Amino acid sequence: MSKLSDTTRNKLKTVSTATVATALYKRGLRIQCIQDVHPLSPDQPTMVGEAFTLRYMPAREDLNKLDVFRDRSHPQRKAIEECPAGCVLVMDSRKNARAASAGAILVTRLMKRGCAGVVTDGGFRDSAEIARLGFPAYHQRPSAPTNLTLHQAIEINCPIGCGDAPVFPGDVILGDADGVIVIPAHLADEIADETFEMTAFEDFVASEVHKGRSIVGLYPATDEQTLKDFAIWRKAQGR
Repeated sequence: MSKLSDTTRNKLKTVSTATVATALYKRGLRIQCIQDVHPLSPDQPTMVGEAFTLRYMPAREDLNKLDVFRDRSHPQRKAIEECPAGCVLVMDSRKNARAASAGAILVTRLMKRGCAGVVTDGGFRDSAEIARLGFPAYHQRPSAPTNLTLHQAIEINCPIGCGDAPVFPGDVILGDADGVIVIPAHLADEIADETFEMTAFEDFVASEVHKGRSIVGLYPATDEQTLKDFAIWRKAQGR
């Protein structure tokens, strides 16, 4: 797994999933947004980290009894203990929130181990408790039943699909109030650089629109004066 640089991580923490989606679209990547996942708390911080994955398959009842958790090599438990600090645990729950992908104890363990966040296209149990942690967590909806009811943890750190998005171990995961997007690992640095610049320009545009300026010639910047005004604004803002 590649190591995300502090520079890239810090830049991505200042940009939005919307801006990243545009940058990826320009490169022909259109399905990188994880669909139907939502932050558990509106106040949780922006999530940035490399993907460490867990794949669930439909449970087979004779192999998925409660005593499977006694096995220290159980893939769900291993994922919680092996997801590296600074990484995001991404779970493929087949978009099925009828049973939980994890609960507050496991998510708290991830937080205490220094992980950057957790995402499932299923649901979490103890969702109110998770929301109070101040830890970036995304799911489809709350779900009380134990994961064993429907989900059999089968493999860790393999390519998965999460909310219809492809996720490879080491891809960079960005989450904000709008949702979660997957940045292919080899593009992370250039996407961070580009979206950092895009964000500065969009902030300038927003300030101009708030003043009553028309978007014609401003957004996109088809008027030469727009770029001159942006340069002046940027210098004044120290950006």
